[in-house]
Amino acid sequence: MHRSRVIIAAAVAVVVVIVGAGAVWFVRRGDDPRDTAERFLAAWTGRDLAAMKALTDRPPPDFEQRFTRMLDDLAVTGQRFTVASMGDADDGEVKGAYTAELLMARTRTFTYDGAMALVERDGEWRVRWSPALLHPELKEGQRLRTARDWSGRASVLAADGSVLSASPSGSARQLAGQLGTASAKAAKELGPPYREGDAVGTDGLHRQYERRLAGTPGLAVQIVDAKDNEVKTLKRFEGSDGEPVQTTIDPEVQSAAGAALAGAKKPASMVALRASTGEILAVANKPGGYNRALMGQYPPGSTFKVVTAAALVADGVGVNTGVGCPATTTIGGRSFHNYEDEDFGKVPFREAFAHSCNTTFARLAVDKLGEKRLTEVAGQFGFNVPIIAGLPAVRAAFPQNKDDTALAAASFGQGQVLTSPLNMAGVAAAAANGTWHSPRIVDASLAPQALDAGGRKPVPPKKLEPAVEKALQVLMPAVVSEGTASAVRFPAGTAGKTGTAEFGSGEEPPTHAWFIGYRKDIAFAVIVEDGGTGAEAAAPIAAKFLRGL
Repeated sequence: MHRSRVIIAAAVAVVVVIVGAGAVWFVRRGDDPRDTAERFLAAWTGRDLAAMKALTDRPPPDFEQRFTRMLDDLAVTGQRFTVASMGDADDGEVKGAYTAELLMARTRTFTYDGAMALVERDGEWRVRWSPALLHPELKEGQRLRTARDWSGRASVLAADGSVLSASPSGSARQLAGQLGTASAKAAKELGPPYREGDAVGTDGLHRQYERRLAGTPGLAVQIVDAKDNEVKTLKRFEGSDGEPVQTTIDPEVQSAAGAALAGAKKPASMVALRASTGEILAVANKPGGYNRALMGQYPPGSTFKVVTAAALVADGVGVNTGVGCPATTTIGGRSFHNYEDEDFGKVPFREAFAHSCNTTFARLAVDKLGEKRLTEVAGQFGFNVPIIAGLPAVRAAFPQNKDDTALAAASFGQGQVLTSPLNMAGVAAAAANGTWHSPRIVDASLAPQALDAGGRKPVPPKKLEPAVEKALQVLMPAVVSEGTASAVRFPAGTAGKTGTAEFGSGEEPPTHAWFIGYRKDIAFAVIVEDGGTGAEAAAPIAAKFLRGL
């Protein structure tokens, strides 16, 4: 027993501090007031509330909640607390000061000088609890908070500067998106300075470019009482207005697209692009609600023959090369047939394209192209490439084909090939301009800011081979002048491709109706869900659109 007491006594350091003519004696166990203060402030900086509480003398039951709420109410995203000064010990107490630097809402720094007292208890130094420990002007029942002023939200604009949210087109308003109140989950995802209940973009471009449009709120750091009444304003920070988002939507083209779809009896969509740039000029959906123009996934049917034709031309097939177009052909044990079992015999490739010979493309894809080559050329037209338009949009998919039968079906847009009206408008634009551009709906100044969920930027333009560009500008006009769309009244100079895409099952499965094309620098794609044939349902809508321009 006596031996233990000696050991314990030896472990305690006795310190004498000479003050004037007298001496102050105190006991310490491995630290001094400054050391305790530094450890407390370091824990505060790191939000280690348990360590802070352990270093506090008689902390209140809600100690952690008070510090957490302070940082949350001030929307603190970074903080640093450091010892500014430390006085001399006087009767077991030391008074000190600290400096606080709080980064609020990622952009505003609030600094203040705090005060702290330390007391010696049982030979150890502890930080004395007081509400003023958080801020020197706080009293019991009070807390710090920020009041915010979101007053400068900007608008989503059409290409001509008009407000897209005020467009007469419901589809255009859908692109702009709506404002609503932030849920707790949405506020957490957005992060400071957002809070539950704030006005935020809930969909469309208002959601996609929320921070740019909203700007930065004005902030006031306040002391408030238990009823949230303001006691004092400690600091004000000016806000900054949001910046508008300029889109590429052309109101006249948008109006023409909407009018063209007005008579559709089944769900239909249309996208129009500027072929030379990839700018989205119009997006129309009927009915509204689901943006199938950008997010819908459909087999492209014979509109995909534009891609297969490009691959064949690149590999030596000329527009006048003689090719077979029998009523049926068998590949890998499966029989492929033309629409209504048409048999054109041996014809120039131009004519086989114009009449949309499935058998021609199925046979040539297997015999001349192969899986690897067709996949490679599909990539030049935007298939399997992320589409980062400024709004969410699905990518066109050309999956790997397991055998020749699957490749034959894929060659004319069946099998596992899936795409959207936006993707197919991009295919038509590439045929018109000779270069595939990643479609975009935002102004060029914002395009570099557009990313997909994986943080990827739009891919650079893909130039078609000169022979391919030249051939497509012969093949696609033939569809309108003498092929499957020749009965439709198109304006002079229109080029295109019909598509009738089977979906579902059965001996006679239903079909989506497609037409893609271009005239001058405007390229477009139209789909009518379960609409029948492209020539009967989609091509007339495209013709009405072009006449409306």
